[in-house]
Amino acid sequence: MKRIEITEAAEKVVATLKEKYGPLIFHQSGGCCDGSAPMIFEKDDMYLDESDVLLGNVAGVNFYMNKDQYEYWKHTHLTIDITEGRGASFSLEIPLGVRFIIHSRILTKEEDDYFHKKTDH
Repeated sequence: MKRIEITEAAEKVVATLKEKYGPLIFHQSGGCCDGSAPMIFEKDDMYLDESDVLLGNVAGVNFYMNKDQYEYWKHTHLTIDITEGRGASFSLEIPLGVRFIIHSRILTKEEDDYFHKKTDH
């Protein structure tokens, strides 16, 4: 059971970025610039600490969320997608003329029970 997935179109962008930059990391902080847009960085360019929650791995890239943001999203299933347009962040996909977005839905009772028994969040 997964709590985060990625569309084929977004996965292709991730593959392009991996070829160019190597190991990557997704992070969704809920910051000021792009709100709660997912951003992708070179793995060593993102400092993670105890305030970051690992939600899963998509397209070979770990996806983290700040724990304060996680409190708002902990009962949702997330799908990373891509759309045309330029975001206002430092995310690596921006020069390609696209940006990552999140589609969400509420977890089913079975999913919610599974994820909240499995984790200490």
